[in-house]
Amino acid sequence: MEHRKLGNQGLTVSALGLGCMGMSEFYGATNDTESIQVIQAALDNGITLLDTADMYGFGHNEELVGKAIKGRRAGVTIATKFGIVREKDNQRARGICGSPDYVKQACDASLKRLGIETIDLYYQHRIDTTVPIEETIGAMAELVQAGKVRYIGLSEAKAETIRRAHRVHPLTALQTEYSLWTRDIEAEILPTLRELKIALVAYSPLGRGFLTGAINTLETLAPDDYRRYNPRFEGDNFDKNKQMLDGVTEIAKQLGCTTAQLALAWVLAKGQDIVPIPGTKRQKYLMDNINSTKVTLTNDVIQALETLIRPEKVQGTRYTAEMMGALNN
Repeated sequence: MEHRKLGNQGLTVSALGLGCMGMSEFYGATNDTESIQVIQAALDNGITLLDTADMYGFGHNEELVGKAIKGRRAGVTIATKFGIVREKDNQRARGICGSPDYVKQACDASLKRLGIETIDLYYQHRIDTTVPIEETIGAMAELVQAGKVRYIGLSEAKAETIRRAHRVHPLTALQTEYSLWTRDIEAEILPTLRELKIALVAYSPLGRGFLTGAINTLETLAPDDYRRYNPRFEGDNFDKNKQMLDGVTEIAKQLGCTTAQLALAWVLAKGQDIVPIPGTKRQKYLMDNINSTKVTLTNDVIQALETLIRPEKVQGTRYTAEMMGALNN
């Protein structure tokens, strides 16, 4: 497994990480035993970056990751996030908090659930527009000084916020959505990251499974699968987006790889400072994703893919209107 630098503070991780969110909720039924096996198989096959957050499963996901890495902490980079506040009696409700006191409380709670002494990479999950970013980052910097956190980052932040935060304490990574059908960061955010030597950790690099080509109808998704309410998967949007994917599938056949591997290879080819973190609950798909690191793309193939799936042709926003308001603040 190739390794890549995250930022310029010294953190190096596998070129491909593992997103663990779906092991706790959002994508249908879960199985802790199977999920732990997937995490351990990922580590066995060279993946060193595991991504979680305190809000995934109301803390369950951190506990799950903690169980999976017990006895094999060395060499594993644990990334987790704080800032999205949820209520168990209204699971679709979301609040955002970035107050210094909350940052420290959230960190202590995550450390306990994970069963570790230090979080390797700690992100602010969403920006709290009611708290100056300097105050939030200041609290995160204190966690670094206290030895509770090694490196810090932001998630879904705009360029101006990234610059302000980086002046308080160096950021190692920005986690945001990036894939063939979500490329809005290329205009301003990605150039800013590269100017400041901050890495991009790309979540949903497979477009929540859409770019695998395996979802032919929403009827195959569980009734509680969050994608049933995602604008890009709803109604005519799904059918129109699916048409764009046909050409991608054809290129994959020509290259002798899966559609998912091609989509991941595209993200990997966009820069050595980018690390995608596809999520999966199945060992079969884990190995499929890992093998994407063996797929080499020519400039002609990259251009063909970007012509087939153009951002302005993608139907539907990447989140509901309410959730879109929490992005790029």
